[in-house]
Amino acid sequence: MILTVTLNTALDLTYRVPRLQPHTSHRVTDATERAGGKGLNVARVLAALGHPTVVTGFAGGATGETVRRLLAESAPTAGNLTDALVPVLGPTRRTVAVVDASTGDTTQLNEPGPAVSPEEWASFTDTYARLLREAAAVALCGSLPPGVPVGAYAHLVRQARALGVPVLLDTSGEPLRRGIAARPDLVKPNTGELAALTGSTEPLRAALDARRRGAHAVAATLGADGMLAVTPEGTWRAAPPRRLTGNPTGAGDSAVASLLAGWVEGTPWPERVARAVALAGATVRARAAGEFDRPTYESLLPQVKVTEA
Repeated sequence: MILTVTLNTALDLTYRVPRLQPHTSHRVTDATERAGGKGLNVARVLAALGHPTVVTGFAGGATGETVRRLLAESAPTAGNLTDALVPVLGPTRRTVAVVDASTGDTTQLNEPGPAVSPEEWASFTDTYARLLREAAAVALCGSLPPGVPVGAYAHLVRQARALGVPVLLDTSGEPLRRGIAARPDLVKPNTGELAALTGSTEPLRAALDARRRGAHAVAATLGADGMLAVTPEGTWRAAPPRRLTGNPTGAGDSAVASLLAGWVEGTPWPERVARAVALAGATVRARAAGEFDRPTYESLLPQVKVTEA
């Protein structure tokens, strides 16, 4: 199975409005709610791709109960998806995405998350150590809630590496800087996160710097321009055939899911990045994060252009 870690799970709310205008009230034309947080989005896509997946992290309060219910409801259609979330006293956060139907643009509002006690963190690390023994790969995803040590991901990376479990890290800021020093097998930053880490706005130079800082491989998402992968086997750029409009929330998480699937399947890197770009594009056309439009994915995949960089 593949293990995904979401320390800052969320109840994702997506509102669609005809046109988003500041300082006015809006009528919502469509509203959806999903169990969210980056690792849960990754897990749902992995399960939909046919990979048995276990999710862990924290869930608490009424919103945490809703997250777990929604996750259970998605399991029959998403495939083999198992809930191993650790309960906490504080309430799970909410995130709100407002989609402007006139432009396709999305405005995102993210709450900080519950305060996690030292005892709750210890309970999680015990659960993580147990789950790692059965994992073919692990993804560490997203922000840290209050109370979790800033070096948490570095600790979790070292645990996975000690057991020989391939580990992907997808976070930002100081948790990324510390986590990358623990030598994860793959990091998946976007261009802004990569620039903040390295000080360089040129993706190839920044990705090479990230490898020097400890990452075995770097797969940087470039927004509408696709993906850059810098690996020991080579360097590739993958670009979609056209710019897609829609809700980009969760596109990077789908790219993570595709990269993990390719990792456990032993897919060559050029095919991995092509699949990741196609799946990210198909997520832009979906209604909410953690979903993808399968016809869009199947039509995009043969059109993604992969070149050596």
